Amino acid sequence: MAASDFDQLLADIRACRVCAPDMPHEPRPVVQASPTAKVLIVGQAPGTRVHASGRPFADPSGDRLRDWMGVDEPVFYDASRIAIVPMGFCFPGLDESGPDLPPRKECAPLWQRKVAGELKNVRLTLLVGLHAQRFYLGSQMRKTMTETVHEAAAFGPDYLPLPHPSWRNSAWLRKNPWFEAKILPLLRCRIIDLLH
Repeated sequence: MAASDFDQLLADIRACRVCAPDMPHEPRPVVQASPTAKVLIVGQAPGTRVHASGRPFADPSGDRLRDWMGVDEPVFYDASRIAIVPMGFCFPGLDESGPDLPPRKECAPLWQRKVAGELKNVRLTLLVGLHAQRFYLGSQMRKTMTETVHEAAAFGPDYLPLPHPSWRNSAWLRKNPWFEAKILPLLRCRIIDLLH
């Protein structure tokens, strides 16, 4: 795909309104990608702050993810190095008890493979959270997200499953200290190898 065609694909995503009739607000697709990116981050969907800013992971979850990766904001937001293509491009709204709703079901089948298929230089895809892991790993996924992340090395070198970096997962991180001891060094080693 020529650069102009890739730019058109991103423009089409940003203009997408497929889910508009079912959304509680105007859709605002958020994506960051370039054909030269070596790392692809597949998260869930933008939250309220990202919806407001239009910048992926511009919230405490992003701070934690950047810390896990060992990168600063200039590297993280360099689309020529890191692509961010969530399962749902738009903020899906909040459920009755406060957390974000899951990514809209229309989005991933419509766009995910199209974009990922054009990122020919990607050498590592970070599968952030259950939705991304189910989509990309399918039957290879273990019984639970915890088991899948625990066995992250089994999905390399192409994929590395991670929990979502939301503050809501702080209890999970405390309960699973092996993540920091075992998975983060693997993640940082791959990032250093690919981006530095």
